[in-house]
Amino acid sequence: MENLKEYFIPFTGLKIGKHHFDYQIDNTFLAYFNFEEYNSVNVKVSVEFDKKNTMLELDFSHKGSVNVFCDVTGEPFDLKIKAKSKLVVQFGDVFNNENEALLVIPHGAFELDISQYIYENIILSVPVKRIHPGIKDGTLKTEALDTLEKLSPKEENKESEDIDPRWENLRKLLTDK
Repeated sequence: MENLKEYFIPFTGLKIGKHHFDYQIDNTFLAYFNFEEYNSVNVKVSVEFDKKNTMLELDFSHKGSVNVFCDVTGEPFDLKIKAKSKLVVQFGDVFNNENEALLVIPHGAFELDISQYIYENIILSVPVKRIHPGIKDGTLKTEALDTLEKLSPKEENKESEDIDPRWENLRKLLTDK
């Protein structure tokens, strides 16, 4: 964690008011958390740090892309992500991070480690199901999509071939309203 020192904010030396911090996140950052699910990461994180007399407020925002594999075809693609979150830091007797929007740190603390919050914000902004944009608009042509198309069940139009006349009368009741 020595290399994550840049994500420690020493707030005791800061004046009361707003301060701004920018970070460029890549795979090396996620490797510190043993997270290797993404092929590559290129995310810009902005943190607005508002120091007040009795508490600290942090506004996180990030925007960028992560290269992931498509869940349908297995093809890698760049997925655009962006999100915002807020964190309120209060001072108390003991450290408490049970609430995701409120952090309590001891009165004697002099710096704040925001690396975990940056990590969580990035991971949570990536959707669980990742679908290549080419699948949605029909521009992606792969062997996997061709195979899925061949194996998909075909709909057959057998509407009125073998319908019992009693069921047909019941169906009319639904549409005669």
